[in-house]
Amino acid sequence: MDTFALVVTIAVALFFTYTNGFHDSANAIATSVSTRALTPKAALAMAAVMNLAGAFMGSGVAKTVSEGLIQTPVGSKGMGILFAALVGAIVWNLITWYFGLPSSSSHALFGGMVGAALAGGTTVYWSGVLDKVVIPMFVSPVVGLLAGYLVMTAIMWIFRKANPHKAKRGFRIAQTVSAAGMALGHGLQDAQKTMGIVVMALVIADVEDYGDPIPVWVKIACAVMLSLGTYAGGWRIMRTLGRKIIELDPPQGFAAETTGASIMFTTAFLFKAPISTTHVITSAIMGVGATKRVNAVRWGVAKNIILGWFITMPAAAIVAAASFWVVNLAVL
Repeated sequence: MDTFALVVTIAVALFFTYTNGFHDSANAIATSVSTRALTPKAALAMAAVMNLAGAFMGSGVAKTVSEGLIQTPVGSKGMGILFAALVGAIVWNLITWYFGLPSSSSHALFGGMVGAALAGGTTVYWSGVLDKVVIPMFVSPVVGLLAGYLVMTAIMWIFRKANPHKAKRGFRIAQTVSAAGMALGHGLQDAQKTMGIVVMALVIADVEDYGDPIPVWVKIACAVMLSLGTYAGGWRIMRTLGRKIIELDPPQGFAAETTGASIMFTTAFLFKAPISTTHVITSAIMGVGATKRVNAVRWGVAKNIILGWFITMPAAAIVAAASFWVVNLAVL
């Protein structure tokens, strides 16, 4: 196997992780920044550190990505498929970042994998895609919406007699914990997805055997790149999540972050499902906002975000397929 192809593919995978970091940093910190629980710099630094820690908390999601979605391709063609999948995901990440649309980096990657695999003639495990990607893609936002609504309702009832100003101050402090939980869950989920891709590249190159544990250096590289991307920030998307859907106060921010973090940890450890942190936190914010009054949520903005969710996988798949055909003509 051409060592240069392996190095290039791993480098592109790490760049994808970097774009994932700045694209999805808003998931962890937008609510805390918008409620002034944390300053932007402090929030980004905290999120970067917690992303780094979260990346070392498990490997179930990485195993799903590397073994459960497409058949591991072989030879130089296989490396071309991985390269094209990453290009598709990166291009879609940059497009949605430019327009401030909080789409899912995870589903951009999965769409890229499926599109490149189909273009390259590699088997797609459709049952795995359905069980681990498509079903969670629909279920997790519904769970986030309902759970966010219920958590916020419980907070409103528990603190119904509390002094509003004191309660807000307390929840502003509590948000530092809930935001850290979101960032930890983001690291647990999203760093592992790139780990799975790098492991696939190593298997194709005969550096690792199928089913081997993830090398420590892969974990470190993916975690560090995700953290660096997070610290770079994603201000366009942060404005959408923090302000455009609904104006959040500290109790609402705490409820949304607690809901999102709980769902991410549950799905990672119990189901090993690579869910979208973007879907979960966005739907949780909508659910929390709906407790104020239904029309408090700017459903027009929400509709555009949800539309972005639906087109992410096919759009990334198309870009990845086109990328594979270009690579195939030029190199393979």
